[in-house]
Amino acid sequence: MSDEDVLDAVRALAPALRERAAEAEAQRKVPEASIKELADTGFFRLLQPRAYGGHAAHPALFYAAVKETAKACGSTGWVASVVGVHPWHVALFDPRAQEEVWGQDHDTRICSSYAPTGKVTPVDGGFTLSGRWHFSSGCDHTDWALLGGLVTDTEGRPVDMRTFLVPRSRYRVEEVWDTVGLRGSGSNDITLDEVFVPGHRALSFGPVTALQVPGHQVNPEPLYRLPYASVFTTTISTPIVGIAEGAYEGYVEATRNRLRVSYGQQVAEDPFAQVRIARAASDIDASWLQLRRNIDELYALAERGAELPTALRTRARRDQVLATERCVAAVDLLMENAGGSAMRTGPDRVQRAWRDVHTGRGHAANDPERALVLFGQGALGLDIQDTML
Repeated sequence: MSDEDVLDAVRALAPALRERAAEAEAQRKVPEASIKELADTGFFRLLQPRAYGGHAAHPALFYAAVKETAKACGSTGWVASVVGVHPWHVALFDPRAQEEVWGQDHDTRICSSYAPTGKVTPVDGGFTLSGRWHFSSGCDHTDWALLGGLVTDTEGRPVDMRTFLVPRSRYRVEEVWDTVGLRGSGSNDITLDEVFVPGHRALSFGPVTALQVPGHQVNPEPLYRLPYASVFTTTISTPIVGIAEGAYEGYVEATRNRLRVSYGQQVAEDPFAQVRIARAASDIDASWLQLRRNIDELYALAERGAELPTALRTRARRDQVLATERCVAAVDLLMENAGGSAMRTGPDRVQRAWRDVHTGRGHAANDPERALVLFGQGALGLDIQDTML
């Protein structure tokens, strides 16, 4: 199956995913049927190395598939994006870690919780991890977890930030996810008690940021020469763009036949509603076009083995946070004019999207000030004070 075949198959799933959106919210996790159908399309292998049965595809195609999924169901799109990007990260790890994850099963899926909320203790041959990690989207559907942790010196001072690979048999999933939006994402907590992680399953962010990682020994594809910050933040913004597209389609469909009783007017004939449609459509389009442009340019440079300039990396972060900001504003614009019926609990697409985009906006990757400062520092010729670029 080609990369484009996967995208076409994901598009064909949209009606079924939309039909299960209410079920996802009620269960507070994506239905098993949706995960299985996405897996059957090959979606979760798009960013997986070819050495382990993956496509090592152009990331823009992966993001296009995410956007189509999120248009149908925001929670499913969010989980698909987050779980779907983790094969890219695992491909950067020591080859021994990759073999442990995929050696027996190329369909193994991985969740994550990168915020370093647990305790990491260096020990002979590796580390022990204890504590609680939060907001692990889709963790009910995975067999491994990527967990962030600070490594400290003997005096307790942070000296390194690492990501640790832990198998499902060594952690517990605590069901705590009960939110207004993205209710179906199942972003539960992960807890560990003195779990040993060997050194080859711990990857420092220093080499990741420098684009010099052990996984390059076995994965030569250009996909794995892209910056972590660009890949992962786009992973967070793209489902929000997709959710906004779904809201736009839902609003336009409902507006064609909606009567505003107070004014005795068909809403479709209201020029102010027409202006809202135009503004929302433009902002959503602009968001996606900028995300796509930046990923295309980064990937083209990686294909040539060229340096990835800081100006492009900061631009990718700038456009990523503004894509989220624009899409949230676009959904707000539509929701404000969707009428009282849209506020009733039920299957209204605009209302669900409104809840979902505001919940997704709260992700740390969508902090606009932090990302925009990076771009401003670079534009002014200052030293950029961020090691996660």
